[in-house]
Amino acid sequence: MKKIIATLAVLSMLLGGMVVAQSAYAATDTLPIDVNTLGLTYGAKTGLGTKDVRETVAAIIKTAMGLLGIVAVVIILIGGFTWMTAGGNDEKIGEAKKWIFAGVIGLAIILSAYALTSFVITQLVSATVE
Repeated sequence: MKKIIATLAVLSMLLGGMVVAQSAYAATDTLPIDVNTLGLTYGAKTGLGTKDVRETVAAIIKTAMGLLGIVAVVIILIGGFTWMTAGGNDEKIGEAKKWIFAGVIGLAIILSAYALTSFVITQLVSATVE
């Protein structure tokens, strides 16, 4: 019995959501998404920005990659500081080498991911813009 009630509740929520979405769509006075505007008029009506979504995603990815690059450089600096303050202790020097190696590997991964995403986004934007 509980399963039937739960199923009916979920179905009624889905149906109600569809009705609300359809009535909201019918209330708009604009046509469906146009190739030239890419739905920017909908964003303006909802209070969102009118910047192209692809450019926004590209800016978010570039910012995230920049922050990850800063983290990798900080890891390398931590390894260098640990090495400089090791005082000849082989255990601390080994730990510092691990920090530096991990930072360099992370930096290489981040730079290659940045180059790849930059290339892909540039190609997508140039292929979809007339």
